[in-house]
Amino acid sequence: MTDRETGARQSAGLRRLVALTPDAFAATHWGRDPLLSRASELPTPFDDLLDHAGVDALLSTRGLRTPFLRVARDGVTRPDRDFTGGGGIGAGVRDQVSDDALLRHFAEGSTIVLQGLHRTWEPLLRFSQDLAADLGHPVQVNAYVTPTQSTGFAAHYDVHDVFVMQIAGEKRWRLYPPVRHNPPRDEPWTDHRVAVEHAATQEPSHEFVLAPGDCLYLPRGWLHAATALEGVSTHITVGVHTWDGGHVADALLSFARGTLGDNLRASLPLAVDVTDPATYDATIEGVRAALIEALREAPASAVADALLAHHRAAQRAAPIAPVGTVEAAATITDGRTLSLRPHLAARYEAGVLRGRHGRSAIDPADDDLVRRLLDGETVTAPAASARRLLLAGVAILAD
Repeated sequence: MTDRETGARQSAGLRRLVALTPDAFAATHWGRDPLLSRASELPTPFDDLLDHAGVDALLSTRGLRTPFLRVARDGVTRPDRDFTGGGGIGAGVRDQVSDDALLRHFAEGSTIVLQGLHRTWEPLLRFSQDLAADLGHPVQVNAYVTPTQSTGFAAHYDVHDVFVMQIAGEKRWRLYPPVRHNPPRDEPWTDHRVAVEHAATQEPSHEFVLAPGDCLYLPRGWLHAATALEGVSTHITVGVHTWDGGHVADALLSFARGTLGDNLRASLPLAVDVTDPATYDATIEGVRAALIEALREAPASAVADALLAHHRAAQRAAPIAPVGTVEAAATITDGRTLSLRPHLAARYEAGVLRGRHGRSAIDPADDDLVRRLLDGETVTAPAASARRLLLAGVAILAD
């Protein structure tokens, strides 16, 4: 039994980003063509997710360390030592971000890249988790803060889809068709540097200015470059690390390999020459035939089971408060209302609940409560049950 999170929401995260219905976006743009949605076509601006005051707080008072920040200028990323230093007395770290160094680099025209904001900035943490549930694909969030008339990175492509949300200032974007369609994650643009650089000398297929509240969807592989105009320009980039057919193939092959048994364990012939397939041709054909049969017989559920672990590892469950939860559990009384912790990706089998929180053996007295929680219900629980489920990181207080 699994929780019913995916599909239960109404695509609220995605609707903030595209000026189409989710179905229309999926049919006409997803994984294929860029889409520019203007602020006037979208429900709300994005400054609730991050603004310049938030950027300065992250850079100056949050104690960020690498790799949560990069600094780049004219397509070149600076070494970490150029903008980090020691943490001072009582802090045994040597790679803490230096606001003094960042001030100098930014004033001289460098772009500041805040990385992993889906882990360090609460509004984007919660938004990214909701968006990942909408899309069915894991996401990461970066922000790019660029001074006037600067280009942080030369024309390049990403190996993931992106949504670009303009927060402040304006950037001129130039897009070019892919030189490599749907590039895999292990094939960065630098593997095709010559082709990319040549393509960027041609006329762009799209050219426009992103203003605050605008959003650009860009499928992976599309070449792009952006230049800040007057004033500081800041945009958020949501990187979508799509599941693809390669993940399905890996899952099928893993299942099939696990069913082959003696076909894999038997030794190759004595005096085999592995460089000469004729000396072990019978083994090759036997394994090939067994593998084909195993793939043909592999149930679709085996793919889902194999991908479940990757799905859990790709995102985290919604945050919980360790101190507050322990305090609440210590004083909880009968009749409190609970709901399932969001984004848990949980499965319940044989009295054990496994999810992004880890593994929990469920007390038999809590079995019905857990099943109802996984069905999306809020439940009224006895104090003892509520305490167990809260401390296991499975449920949260709903009242």
